[in-house]
Order: sequence, then structure tokens, then C-alpha cells
Amino acid sequence: MTRAYVALGSNLERPSEQIRAAFAAPAALDGTRVVRQSSLYKTTPVGYLDQPDFINAVAELDTSLTPLALLQALMQIETGFGRVRTFRNAPRVLDLDVLHVDGCQMQTETLTLPHPRLHERAFVLVPLAEIAPELLVAGDIPVREAVKRLDVSGVMRLPDGDDRHAM
Repeated sequence: MTRAYVALGSNLERPSEQIRAAFAAPAALDGTRVVRQSSLYKTTPVGYLDQPDFINAVAELDTSLTPLALLQALMQIETGFGRVRTFRNAPRVLDLDVLHVDGCQMQTETLTLPHPRLHERAFVLVPLAEIAPELLVAGDIPVREAVKRLDVSGVMRLPDGDDRHAM
């Protein structure tokens, strides 16, 4: 089994409910289990700004899937939730991104690991810091330290997000 971290995001069709339902989806994949999940965070959009705020979270997985097979499975989950890809940074029912897979560095047309902008995104780093503060990003910086370098004013933990737990 390999440890992997996946970002979850939604800003359409009851986003908090979409994320809560999406937490369970990877556990249905062959050879995959959810180890831990972050709280839910309300975040301001990045890139395309004329859209509703997002709900974001991060899940920690143990998986026997290869990184590309995991990505493919996550894209199928997105489709199952009704995701339609219209344009970059568009509003979406569900977005699942592979952030990091232990021991894996790769760059293909479809997947770069670790995620190339992971250390720049407060909407991902804040929930990741909650469940994996010592994970190294940007080469050698612990997530807990990388968060301190970012403006996190657009990231707010939801009060009902206190239900995070190990699976």
C-alpha cells in the first residue's frame, strides 16, 4: 500500500454535501482505503473569480493503485457526481486532485507529482496541514511551515467540519 493525498473541492449543488459524499468514494476503489480526512473549509475562488465560494478538504488514502490508475479512478468519481469540464477553474460539482503519492515523482501529460502548485494554494495546504503537517512540499518544506508563507485569509474552517476522524 502507498500513502496518497487527494484534494476535494466543490462549489455547486450543495458543496458541503458533495464533499462529505465524496470522502467515501475512494474507499470503494479496489485496494484503497481512506485513512484520514480533514475538516471542510470554505474558500474563495482562485483564477476565475466570478463564481461561488468553494468547499475544500483533503483525504489521506492508502492505495495499491498506481498514481495514474488513481487519477483515472478519481476522474470517474467526478463524472459520477456530475462533473462537466467547461473551462479552466470553472465552477464544479466535484473536483478531485492527486496532490502527493509517497515516493513518487512524475510528470506526464495528465499527472505531475507532487502537484506542481501544491505549496502555493492555501485552499489545499490548510486542510492538508490539519491531517499531515509534517508532509514535505516544495522539495523539503513541511506543510505546517509552508502554510505560514501564504495568505490564508480566504480559507475558513466550517464549524460543522469538526467531525473529521480517522476512517
